Amino acid sequence: MTRTIVASATKEIIIGFDQPFCVIGERINPTGRKKLAAEMVAGNFETVKSDALAQVAAGATMLDVNAGVTAVDPNETEPPLLVKTLEMVQELVDVPLSIDSSVTAAIEAGLKVAKGRPLVNSVTGEEEKLEAILPLIKKYDVPVVAISNDETGISEDPNVRFEVAKKIVERAADFGIKPEDIVVDPLVMPIGAMGTAGDQVFKLVRRLREELKVNTTCGLSNISFGLPHRHGINAAFIPMVIGAGMTSAIMNPCRPQEMEAVHGANVLNGTDANCQNWIMTYRDHKPAAPGAPAASADAAPASSGGRRRGGRAARKSA
Repeated sequence: MTRTIVASATKEIIIGFDQPFCVIGERINPTGRKKLAAEMVAGNFETVKSDALAQVAAGATMLDVNAGVTAVDPNETEPPLLVKTLEMVQELVDVPLSIDSSVTAAIEAGLKVAKGRPLVNSVTGEEEKLEAILPLIKKYDVPVVAISNDETGISEDPNVRFEVAKKIVERAADFGIKPEDIVVDPLVMPIGAMGTAGDQVFKLVRRLREELKVNTTCGLSNISFGLPHRHGINAAFIPMVIGAGMTSAIMNPCRPQEMEAVHGANVLNGTDANCQNWIMTYRDHKPAAPGAPAASADAAPASSGGRRRGGRAARKSA
């Protein structure tokens, strides 16, 4: 059974087919959040701190940390800002972290200060990225998110995306990296733009599990991009994609509707033994009064490192 191990200073988490769904909190990411980006540039990390605490309190298994506040000289500005953000977050909460950047120097800087065994987010099938990132994955013995696009961009053909994922797994093996340390992002397309997007990803995730035997992840809210009432689509998507074999997602854990779908799926697929987590989470739950507005969080990106990668800009929360 494929098991991807991530860890904080004291807590180890397993991402796997026989494990509860891994919720990777997306909120510490300035992509599409101008206020947060401005705060981070100014050295104000109060929102970062509050987002870290709120996500863990809401049930996040891990936290994604992105410090890409500007496209101007990112090789100079991003590494120190990412380091500062990582150090601050891991002193505040004790969950594994995902180091999220498209800048190689920032990823390596983050790996030098990260405690435990973080997840690196990410590598693509582009030759330049493979040659830059995979040696770091081997050197620091950490898992990596493998995004199914290459120099040709993001294909609408799921078979092409599968082949890109296969290429990354095979190239990783050349560096001595095992398949369990590759977490494939098959790239979820917006259902509003492509009516077959749901069926595509379900079939693709099954292939990735059965043929490549890898764990998978996605920017969850990309499925609902451009549609009204996005949380309803996201919540419906969660148990379906978990049923297909997906083992983690980058998402906003502060949305009760979506977290209920995660917890319910864990109960129904047998990864919440004796329904213990469900009971502990909801035994004192009081339904909202009829007609009461649903709780919601402000807009946030659902990207796994996509501020400068084609196709990832769509991964924004409603």
